Amino acid sequence: MILNINWWKWLGILLVCYSIIAGMLGAVPAQPILHETIRNLYFHVTMWFAMMGLLMASVYYSIKQLGSNTSLHHDLRATHTAHVAMLLGTCGILTGSLWARYTWGAWWTDDAKLNGVAASMLFYLAYFVLRNSIDDYQKRARIAAVYNIFCFVMLVVFIWVRPRLTDSLHPGNGGNPGFGKYDLDNNMRLVFYPAIIGWILIAAWLVQLRVRTANLIASKDA
Repeated sequence: MILNINWWKWLGILLVCYSIIAGMLGAVPAQPILHETIRNLYFHVTMWFAMMGLLMASVYYSIKQLGSNTSLHHDLRATHTAHVAMLLGTCGILTGSLWARYTWGAWWTDDAKLNGVAASMLFYLAYFVLRNSIDDYQKRARIAAVYNIFCFVMLVVFIWVRPRLTDSLHPGNGGNPGFGKYDLDNNMRLVFYPAIIGWILIAAWLVQLRVRTANLIASKDA
């Protein structure tokens, strides 16, 4: 029975483990500049996919919270989903910085997408600070929900819109071709797509654990 209930958790673990092993040992295209660093695609990009999925879920819960009268259930899920998303975002920045060091020659460059990522992370940091500064539960839930929606809109502008309107080193931005057009061959796709699914499932599991822990603490203090 437990196995039936938690099958998706085991699937997430298996897919992430598979992507790590196959990502490190599998064959990759021999591309100039990228060389073996193209393997970072399995980690850097897939974590960002999972982060974006969680942030969309967080916005969904915030919208549901605005439509709720008294329940704080959606607010709890919105904030913990955003917490895990920022964890993945931090991992994405670290792996991206490492990738930039070996392909662009610097840990951080004056790139529109990189600066947009930094600005977006600061917006979400302000979201967590805002939540901790309001004591009234209902007021905090509603204000945080509105600001969370604002954060996501700014994230889309900074990461997806602005880099496409200006020069950018990132693939698929600033006139650069995306990975899928030239670099992502069939062998890489067999690792890349399972890695996305795996990280999303692991992220959903972390959110579930955080929400359960918060509920246990709340019931203990009640």
